[in-house]
Order: sequence, then C-alpha cells, then structure tokens
Amino acid sequence: MKSSPILPSLLLALAAALSPTLATADSKATAADATAMVKKGVAAIKAGGRDHDKLFSEVTAKDAKWVDRDLYLVVYGLDGMVKAHGANAKLVGNNLIDMLDIDGKPYIKERIDQAKAKGSFWQDYKYTNPSSKKIEPKSMYCEKVDELVACAGIYK
Repeated sequence: MKSSPILPSLLLALAAALSPTLATADSKATAADATAMVKKGVAAIKAGGRDHDKLFSEVTAKDAKWVDRDLYLVVYGLDGMVKAHGANAKLVGNNLIDMLDIDGKPYIKERIDQAKAKGSFWQDYKYTNPSSKKIEPKSMYCEKVDELVACAGIYK
C-alpha cells in the first residue's frame, strides 16, 4: 500500500503553522518591549485626561493591548495605591507602599520614591512570574505621568 503524498505535505504545513505559536509561547519580553508598553500606557494616560477608568479597566481585564507573554502594565498612584494591574486584579485598590519582595526589599516604596525623584527609571527586585508561577528576578521600567506611575517589567 502506497502512502499518500498529501499526508507529508499536510504535516509539514501544520508544523510550519504551529512553529511561530510555539516559539512565542516560551519567549520572554525584552527591555525594549517593556519600555514600549510603558510609553503606550503613558500616552493612554495623557489622552484620557483626568478620566482613567477605561484604561484601568482594560489593563486589569488583561486586554491584549496591555498583556504580552510575561509582560503586563501596572499603574500606581504616588501614594502606592494600585490603580490597574495586568497580572493580578486582586491588587487593584490596595495600597502596597509597604510591600516587600522575598528579600525584604520595600520595592513599591522605592518605586514611588524613584518616580518622584527621577521621573523614569529601571528597578530590580524579585516577583512572581505569571507565566512560570515562580519568584524570579525582575527589572521594571517605570515612568511618572501626572500623579501616576506606569510600569512594565521583564523577568530575567
């Protein structure tokens, strides 16, 4: 019995179609990706005027504009209050100014202090990766805009 020439062609086409999907599922966001997401968030904050509810809802609902692989947008008030969180909706509405990472680093307080002093910056700390569910080293890029701080980070 002869094998059909269609079957190998079909399998090759299927493998080729799935390859980009499989490759991106495992890839991590880059520093450039984080910076671009924050800049997009800052632009949306500025465009929204004083009403940011729609943006905050989109971010927290994990809208595809604000989540990319292990990268997501987070927005804080200058008091440490979480306004929007692309990975954990339960954090929204909580003041995390006293939150510590696994090493005891007060990373939210440090983040707010840097936002007030520098405006834009990178910050290193440890946080749970939503993709791996493990605590990993993370670098967060943040920019202050008005009374808010927009951030997105990469896992190392």
